[in-house]
Amino acid sequence: MDAIQTETLFQRMGGVNAVNAAVDIFYEKVMQDSRINNFFRHIDMNRQSGKFKVFLACAFGAPIQYGGRSMREAHAHMNLTAEHFDAVSGHLIDTLLELQVDQSLIDEIIYVTTKTKNEVLGISE
Repeated sequence: MDAIQTETLFQRMGGVNAVNAAVDIFYEKVMQDSRINNFFRHIDMNRQSGKFKVFLACAFGAPIQYGGRSMREAHAHMNLTAEHFDAVSGHLIDTLLELQVDQSLIDEIIYVTTKTKNEVLGISE
């Protein structure tokens, strides 16, 4: 009997091309949002975008290793609030809707990214 092969979220959403397109559109939205764009004012956005693409790909099950800092460490100095996190999440949802991603995949993607909220905000569970 053959083992049942299950595609990862990364594969189901379209792989590297889909992640790259989503991140590019996402950061366009973020940079237009006065609630959060100041966090990126002095950041190399090409580098930031690349790091986020790798992070999302890994989080969604791509066969690559994420070698960046932990979410807590990367965001500790930023004094982020739930409002900031929710603004970012909103832009991710808007991006996915714009790309006409199926709602069931959007729900999975938001579930995966929302699991990082406490770590990003420095909240102990």
